[in-house]
Amino acid sequence: MKTGLTSATGIALASKTLGFSKNPGIIGSNDRINVAVIGLRSQGLSHINAYKRIPNVNIAALCDVDSSFLDERLEYLRKDNINAKGYKDLRILLEDKDIDAVSIVTPNHWHALATVWACQAGKHVCVEKPVSHNIWEGRKMVEAARKYNRMVQADFDSRSNLSYEAAFDYMHSELGKILQVRIVNYKRRKSIGKLIGPGTIPPTVDYNLWTGPGPIKPLLRENLHYDWHWQWATGNSELGNNGPHQLDICRWGLRKKTLPESVFSFGGRYGYLDDGETPNTHVAWYDYDGIPVIYESRGLGETPETDNMDGITLLTATGKKIKHPYEGVQNCSIAFVCEQGYIYENSLYDNDGIKLKDFRKQGIGGAQANFINALKTGKLDDLKSDIEDGHLSTSICHMGNISYQVGDKHPVNELINKIRDNNYLYQVFQGMEEHLQKHGVDLAKEQIIIGKPLTLDSRTERFTGDNSQIANLFIKDTYREQFNIPDQI
Repeated sequence: MKTGLTSATGIALASKTLGFSKNPGIIGSNDRINVAVIGLRSQGLSHINAYKRIPNVNIAALCDVDSSFLDERLEYLRKDNINAKGYKDLRILLEDKDIDAVSIVTPNHWHALATVWACQAGKHVCVEKPVSHNIWEGRKMVEAARKYNRMVQADFDSRSNLSYEAAFDYMHSELGKILQVRIVNYKRRKSIGKLIGPGTIPPTVDYNLWTGPGPIKPLLRENLHYDWHWQWATGNSELGNNGPHQLDICRWGLRKKTLPESVFSFGGRYGYLDDGETPNTHVAWYDYDGIPVIYESRGLGETPETDNMDGITLLTATGKKIKHPYEGVQNCSIAFVCEQGYIYENSLYDNDGIKLKDFRKQGIGGAQANFINALKTGKLDDLKSDIEDGHLSTSICHMGNISYQVGDKHPVNELINKIRDNNYLYQVFQGMEEHLQKHGVDLAKEQIIIGKPLTLDSRTERFTGDNSQIANLFIKDTYREQFNIPDQI
């Protein structure tokens, strides 16, 4: 532990002297790859299970600041005769020269620093979504991957579904102009509770390490784990939680290598009073080179009596409302609405909502399998979701959150006056309003947060024009000295 406390400096120095190859493909196609998983709750377990299924992959180490999860996962592997090393401090793990690659499955505020340190230590990286906690961090991750010639993959599962490529080819050649992209993340999120006074840190947790780059302060929620998603210092709202998957598909389908020109956001946290800070009902509007992209999240169920979620309602090119029902506890889906029909997930529909074609799902074994394959081929192009793609898609989420965070509460009529002439956006608002009414929320009697309209320069990745001065304060976090990401990678 004593050496681990200075490991951040040690890693930076070692990276300058180890002489990594300019070609990241230093792992032979038949060599056994030693991987480590950092962060071991539910998503961490999914990474563990994915690596267990891949030939010539050895899970060499596990790491978690909570010893209860660490002990449980080590025992889980021992039952399959996998004797992984256990670490509480990722800095000590990164000093292990036998480890070739790491999966980073920590809370969001750790993703960037852990990735930078791993690259400096000569490790290849698979990092969970959202790849960063803010826009600036994502660019630093790209710079680290390039400087240290490491494979860094953003864990966007849909990139492993090749049927999307077939759908996008058809869309661009046959469906005419793209009129809008409609994204929904309807996933039931219950109240995280309301505390009077600070919460209790589990005795199995090293809270200093858990907090890492973030501000260290008393726990201001009932549960340390998972509910961090809904507080800004550590999480990125539903837009940054499930949104990166769909917004990555959006950017992929639009074939954009830049960020949207502008964003406008509105919503609130409705249906309960708790310690959550992020919206559970949220709409973000993006202008993507003239193509409107509308993202919407809902955390309340279809009705108060069920945890099932609503279906998506689309406005087609002919002005027809089409509702795709969805039965389940989550509905995370995307539609590209075009002049001659629309693509909803992996299917083609005409403007009357009649299905015309299914694009056959073709998988390549999942994100971890793709990551390992790229390590073996040594070809950066074999990463289906390189860190630069992950950075851009995640930054779209950050843009929507920043518009919301710099906004203010207003009577709902002010929002209606702003969006009434925008047919697509007003239709989404009406659906949101009807949804909330089912839960006893009358927006006419409550206020709604109306975000600031923001314009972004994709080249500099900074906001410009009106409201940019305050918005740019959210481009980068403030870090504790021991866990600082350097300006110069």
